[in-house]
Amino acid sequence: MKLTQKKIDDYTLELTITEAAEEFSKAIKQAAKVLSERVTIRGFRKGSNIPVKILEAHLGKGAIVNEASEILLQNSSRKAFGILNLRPVTEPKADVVTNEEGKDFVFTLTFTPYPQATLGQYKNLFAEKVVEPVTDEDVDKQLEDMRAHHANLIDAAEGDSIVNGDFITLDYTGTINGEKFAGGEAKDAPLEIGAHKFIGDFEEQLIGLKVGEERTVKVTFPDNYHAKDLAGRDAEFACKIDSIKHRELPALDDDFAKKVSTFQTLDEYKADIRKNMEANAARRADENQRQAVLDKAVENMKVDVPPVMIENRITQMINELDAQLRSQGMNLQQYMAFSGLDMDKMREDYRETAKQNVLTDIMLEKVAAAEKISVTEEELNFEIEMMSRLYRTPPKQIVKFLQSNGQFESVVATILRRKTIKFIFDNMATDEAAAQEAAAPVQEEKAPQPEAAPVEAEATKVPVEAAEEK
Repeated sequence: MKLTQKKIDDYTLELTITEAAEEFSKAIKQAAKVLSERVTIRGFRKGSNIPVKILEAHLGKGAIVNEASEILLQNSSRKAFGILNLRPVTEPKADVVTNEEGKDFVFTLTFTPYPQATLGQYKNLFAEKVVEPVTDEDVDKQLEDMRAHHANLIDAAEGDSIVNGDFITLDYTGTINGEKFAGGEAKDAPLEIGAHKFIGDFEEQLIGLKVGEERTVKVTFPDNYHAKDLAGRDAEFACKIDSIKHRELPALDDDFAKKVSTFQTLDEYKADIRKNMEANAARRADENQRQAVLDKAVENMKVDVPPVMIENRITQMINELDAQLRSQGMNLQQYMAFSGLDMDKMREDYRETAKQNVLTDIMLEKVAAAEKISVTEEELNFEIEMMSRLYRTPPKQIVKFLQSNGQFESVVATILRRKTIKFIFDNMATDEAAAQEAAAPVQEEKAPQPEAAPVEAEATKVPVEAAEEK
């Protein structure tokens, strides 16, 4: 095998692979065997080794050559990536240059390779833990939120006006330059005043109206509104109030505490709220500290991330959001309409987070390789056992599902990521001075591409224990 690399641009590589003529001859024989199992030719049993000449007579020589090319292309690509330690992050585009019997088989692969990265300091890093204090105002706000949650809705008395927090129903008709537009009209539509479900200050302009009264509300659609024909345009809504309900808050006393908690007095309930809020503050401080340490390890790393990796991560994040919304009875289109977003704006909003996630993944993989962190069979068995309990499915079926859906290696990667993060946290510095003392100049690595974490070579092994029926 002969390999030649050529850089197309900063992120694209062209790899030329040449296999000797005898390798292509072997592939022709393999192709004939594969095609023999697919076709039916009179006088031969299906699956028997049909001579190449007879296959050519029935299928044409091109069919055999194409099948041989595909076989050799797949096998040679996989071998070449292993030799050069390359990992594509885009689907390689294959172009066959020569595929004639008696000649070398030559083809090119064009793709974006996984980026080279050089680790900086990732051990003995320090980030201060900042615990936000819980104030009396914080506790009171939590109490008010609970009161609002347990409030009763009562019909407004005759002559009452709309106030902030009311629930109303109304009829409205929207126009732009005097012309109605799609989706701008509704009857008996529900609306919570102050929830800002409608654009601009629509809700605020209804405050003070009574049942049966009318008002023309003027608003401007946001520039990033999902309906392009409405974005940035001024509109008028002719509104008529159908009904008003006031929110009646319960009294803040011992009876309220008994109703919403297991405590007998309001003071006990408030003390428990403070305790929980302080525990949450401590947990957030711990999470923020650890995230800051990971961010520092990323900052210390040298890497040029291909834009396609960030775009792929954005797509993954949006797909995950869509799946989450569907589990709640909603979909992505409804969410965008509700939020006044379009796909371009949503992708842009995700971009910075996606980039940081990609950088963190690269850093963790490099650390795992540098520290020879791997996943043991026992750890994998334990993870599958936990999945078995969660989904109430035998471990053997969990393994089969993961393998058949190509998700087995992602489980291994999740465990490896968790272990690597723990390694970094276990090696945090206790203070800033210790971190500075441990800092060392970054050593350049000679490897042309980052090696995969050791566990990847074992990722397809089926755990012995997990494969047995429990």
